Amino acid sequence: MKALRTPENRFDDLPDYDFAPNYCEVDDTENGTLRVHYLDEGSSDAEPVLMMHGEPSWSYLYRHMIPPIVGAGHRVIAPDLVGFGKSDKPVDRTDYTYARHVFWMGELLRQLDLRGITLICQDWGGLIGLRLWAEMPDRFARVVVANTALPTGDQPLGEAFAAWRKFSQEAPEFKAGRIVFGGTTTKLTEAEIAAYDAPFPDDRYKAGARQFPVLVPDQPADPEAEPNRKAWRVLKNLQTPVLTAFGADDKIMAGVDRVFQKLCPGAVGQAHEILPNAGHFLQEDVPSELAEIALRFIKRTS
Repeated sequence: MKALRTPENRFDDLPDYDFAPNYCEVDDTENGTLRVHYLDEGSSDAEPVLMMHGEPSWSYLYRHMIPPIVGAGHRVIAPDLVGFGKSDKPVDRTDYTYARHVFWMGELLRQLDLRGITLICQDWGGLIGLRLWAEMPDRFARVVVANTALPTGDQPLGEAFAAWRKFSQEAPEFKAGRIVFGGTTTKLTEAEIAAYDAPFPDDRYKAGARQFPVLVPDQPADPEAEPNRKAWRVLKNLQTPVLTAFGADDKIMAGVDRVFQKLCPGAVGQAHEILPNAGHFLQEDVPSELAEIALRFIKRTS
């Protein structure tokens, strides 16, 4: 599998991102390997908080949440999905599949042997992270579901998602920083916008970012619709505590929180949140509030 690696100097002097890089090699499923980047902050003896980003962001998204959660005595693992951030970027769009993303992140969890995980997942971080929870439930202690879903294609995804998918495939320029900017309410500085663009020196590096929107199962016969149904059959029978925290201004994910509240046994009686003044990228809009919500949830369910 042919892949590109973003030059390290693209990540020099990013605002509020002075974390040490960590890397592991995962099987690319074609007799090769890919390098996956992840942050690993806090004591290695502490139970991990796994922060999973989505499209088209990277671990930079969690930069304001990591310090308070580490400061509260936790270990934070924040990976960059393959195709994003400092992780390798296969150049062929067909190299990116939903199943491979689940496998690649599963490899990271297995190599680090993470257990007692608190998962915080947003956007594609949820589509992947929730599959991992269903695949290896014994590794997960609790789950924070933030502006994400686990779609099976059996229900329409809505006009807002259809518009986003159309834009992602037809826009002549795919500017990650401006996309994240558009999904926030508080808005980003020019330096922060540039930080989201940093992983992508040119269009050759954007195959994964372009491909992600078409991988979301939106029809019952989608290749990953049945695997997601299978995952739901597992999740519906788990007692793992589940908390939803959604942005009030996220039009794409509006109402999806109620699906988790209804279907996940561990969501019963939890202090679910709708966060005002927060858009799709609520880690940018309300990072302190989301970190505090997660910390209270961990304390309450420990």
